[in-house]
Amino acid sequence: MSDKEFMRDVLQRIATGPTLSKDLDRAEAARAMQIILDGNADDVQAGIFLIALRMKRETDDELAGILDAINGGIEPSSVNVHDLVCLVDPYDGYLRSTPAAPFLPAALAACDQRVLTHGMLSMGPKFGATHEAVLAAAGYQQPADRAEAAAHLEDDQCGWAYLPQAVLAPKLAALTQLRTRIVKRPCLTTIEVAIRSLMPLDAVHLVTGFVHKPYPPVYAKLAFEAGFASSILVRGVEGGIVPSLTQPARYFTSDADGVLKQVDIEPGELGIEQLERAAPLPDSLQDPSLRSVKSSDNPFGRSLAEHAAQQGLAALAGEPGYARDSLVYAGAVILAGRGYAPSLSSAADAIRQVLDNGQAMAHFRQEH
Repeated sequence: MSDKEFMRDVLQRIATGPTLSKDLDRAEAARAMQIILDGNADDVQAGIFLIALRMKRETDDELAGILDAINGGIEPSSVNVHDLVCLVDPYDGYLRSTPAAPFLPAALAACDQRVLTHGMLSMGPKFGATHEAVLAAAGYQQPADRAEAAAHLEDDQCGWAYLPQAVLAPKLAALTQLRTRIVKRPCLTTIEVAIRSLMPLDAVHLVTGFVHKPYPPVYAKLAFEAGFASSILVRGVEGGIVPSLTQPARYFTSDADGVLKQVDIEPGELGIEQLERAAPLPDSLQDPSLRSVKSSDNPFGRSLAEHAAQQGLAALAGEPGYARDSLVYAGAVILAGRGYAPSLSSAADAIRQVLDNGQAMAHFRQEH
């Protein structure tokens, strides 16, 4: 069957409503996604494929097949480190709070972790302040390619790197405009956290966030299918990796077998006492109408990224506040979840130490 005939057959099966649509097997989903990635399906077909899957609800096999197509088109680059933590926050960024997580890789690197994070400068439907936008506002010069990122990761004085999806998975990144036009989040939003592009000597570990209850097993299975040795899945603010600073939260861990283990956490256990769930927006951005611009050229997103950069750099310099507590809390979850600290409180102490003694800032400034 030709690619054209195959896509027609697939769309007829998955786009017939919530009760009559049929599921694809893993190989079929992989072939359909490969056709889209190779540019052999027009935008209408590609858009229908992604929206129809969402409307009928994707199966595990369909998600795994799409992931197979994405990762199958990537030739991984070697990194001369034993373990690599892949830390992924929402690609579409933040709109309701000030993100601190873009500065977490440097703090973790100061605790002897090697950390890769990836994303995009701007992504719908939120078009909020992303890791890339915040890091750019903080003066970060991102690596030109995967080889330079590997060098940063291998450097004991640095130990972390950010790369855009266009470098990690160019064919997937080429679908950005299509994703903007279809408005709603497609399954790619879930799947892209499990991109495998840099390969350490021993194992790579996934850290990402979620909001809705059904997602931890989905992410754990994707991590397993992509070859991650473990995953840490945090119920975080706006779907990110930083838990609420005021309420009980939880995170899940899974090993290569994909079995989830829940850990309940409370900010007060770490001496964190704040009035807001996350670092609040500055007064200048409190008006909800300012968030109404839904495009890649979002002035609200840019302004928030600049504010987040100021707050994050202050936290790396040891200043108290929301950003510091966010780094301490999320960093403690990762260190404890990976077994690098005997308890959450001792892990928090380790993060506080590298913030206070300047090591976290030193790792941030050694990125190039």
